[in-house]
Amino acid sequence: MSKVVLITGGSSGIGKSVGEFLLQKGFTVYGTSRNPQNNPNHPFQLIALDVTNVETIQKAIDKVISNEGRIDVLVNNAGMGITGPIEETPTQEMRNVFETNFFGAIEVMKAVLPQMRQQKRGLIINVTSIAGYMGLPFRGIYSATKGALEIVTEAIRMEVKGFGIHITNVAPGDFATNIASGRYHTPVFENSPYKKTYQENLDLMNAHVDSGSDPLEMAKAIYKITQTSKPKVHYKVGNFMQKFSIVLKKILPDTIYEKLLMNHYKL
Repeated sequence: MSKVVLITGGSSGIGKSVGEFLLQKGFTVYGTSRNPQNNPNHPFQLIALDVTNVETIQKAIDKVISNEGRIDVLVNNAGMGITGPIEETPTQEMRNVFETNFFGAIEVMKAVLPQMRQQKRGLIINVTSIAGYMGLPFRGIYSATKGALEIVTEAIRMEVKGFGIHITNVAPGDFATNIASGRYHTPVFENSPYKKTYQENLDLMNAHVDSGSDPLEMAKAIYKITQTSKPKVHYKVGNFMQKFSIVLKKILPDTIYEKLLMNHYKL
């Protein structure tokens, strides 16, 4: 019997790549999108879901359960980016990103857990980010949302393990997706003291995404996790230096690591 997987944010980018790959591997795949009607020829079924709206979350999960009788795997992938000097970024925009990347992921987990508990099995994969392991200049709020989700996952996986449910994190590095176009960008203000450094870093961030890895790498990593009986707490998917940056943070003094980051971002 093929496994039933639900992927939030499944209309494009990593979510779409994961869904297509799992479909090829024989999974029954459902993706979610706030506006599924905008993707009429999608390779797998899209259901309307907004992770900031609990009613749409429950409706989407009820639909999958009604159609299939179960949900074996949840890939919590929906998310959004945000850039800007923290001093100049509107606090409401910060809250919006936390609502999507952090509270949204939690709400989807809360909605799917009763079904998985009834099944006495299930797997939840939270897509975080290597950026969540460190505070990155002009991406501090994004880093904070992903770091917070990493920590919550560590806690909830222990809470539900006794029900036969496994929860894990997968932290991607830079991948060639359309995330840059969907970010909230604090404008580069003409009279801003951050004007030069922020603009340079915006250009650097966009270049990293444009030259990023193929999302197929994430799809293969997630498939591999679905075939594991005892998933690890954390997985990292990215190039060597991106993953090595996490190792360096663990072993270097804070001020030395900070200096490395500032040199990298030309600050």
